[in-house]
Amino acid sequence: MHARRLRVSLKGWGGVGAMALVCALAVLFALLLPMARSHGDGTSGPATDGPGATWGTQARAAEECKDPEKQTLSPSPDDGPTIDAIKNRKGEKRKLVVGVDQNSYRWGYRDPNSGGDAELEGFDIDLARRIAQDILGDRNAVQFKAIPTDQRIPAIEDGRVDMVVRTMTINCDRVADVAFSAPYFRTGQQLLAPKSSPITGYNDTLAGKKICTAAGSTAFSTLEQDREDGRLAPGADLGTTVPNQLDCLVRLQLGEVDAVVTDGALAASQAAQDPTVQLKGDAFTTEYYGVAMKKDADDLVRRVNQILVDWRRDTANGWQWSYDQWLSETLGDDSAKSEPPAPQYLRKS
Repeated sequence: MHARRLRVSLKGWGGVGAMALVCALAVLFALLLPMARSHGDGTSGPATDGPGATWGTQARAAEECKDPEKQTLSPSPDDGPTIDAIKNRKGEKRKLVVGVDQNSYRWGYRDPNSGGDAELEGFDIDLARRIAQDILGDRNAVQFKAIPTDQRIPAIEDGRVDMVVRTMTINCDRVADVAFSAPYFRTGQQLLAPKSSPITGYNDTLAGKKICTAAGSTAFSTLEQDREDGRLAPGADLGTTVPNQLDCLVRLQLGEVDAVVTDGALAASQAAQDPTVQLKGDAFTTEYYGVAMKKDADDLVRRVNQILVDWRRDTANGWQWSYDQWLSETLGDDSAKSEPPAPQYLRKS
């Protein structure tokens, strides 16, 4: 009945104009609909569950997420379609492609004192090579791609890398977009400021101070949430964000910001690079680093989890050896506070 009335009312030239308006609105709606289905990072995807989940589905998953470090699959040494695709690469392309950092001291960096074309080295680099050794039989069969902090998830989703091993915190927002391994390191958000600064920690001494964080980092999202919840000191300025965390140290050195908030493990490495700054106060969160991979790469996730089990058990060249080699100088000889708890896995076949 309503459709008939609409057709009658649209007779004549006025009706043609009205019909044109209806058509235009219909086209506009069709154009806007995919935007409503876009992911939180601005990329669009189909309105289905699984790897192409809508933003709304991801948001609900993030809201329902608890203990994100336990949202991973059980270990397995078996190959699968993702690993087969890596192994079937030909010639020089037969490498594991890993997104890493090249500016995080002791984690993923080039030693300026080694001369020549310095190779990447550090704790994360050791882990990436261990994964390449297990999957491809050669610890050097890995192509490192340096990626900024805010490009870690897009690099995985776009297929530019097979995985990211880059001090990447497992959190609820991220498990909606990528799959994580079990944790391989424990840390927490901490404050870095000049030794002469009156700032004493994550408290009221931050009132009115400029704080630097990396865009897309856990630090930034934590501070934003704390400001919304009234836990951040009044007037604290979060307006300074940078692509890479090390850029915050440069801003601090130039006096452009008053403090840096980042993972305590990274902050300790930055303090080791500059004797004029220091960690202020204790860590105010507990977080875990994981290896990030594509949502549907179940076989690769399981394989990496098996590798992590073996790496932690290896007393000759395993987790503890890498900690002693790279991190004991900045984090101390006691590795117990940095070692993650025994992993827990999803009950999924």
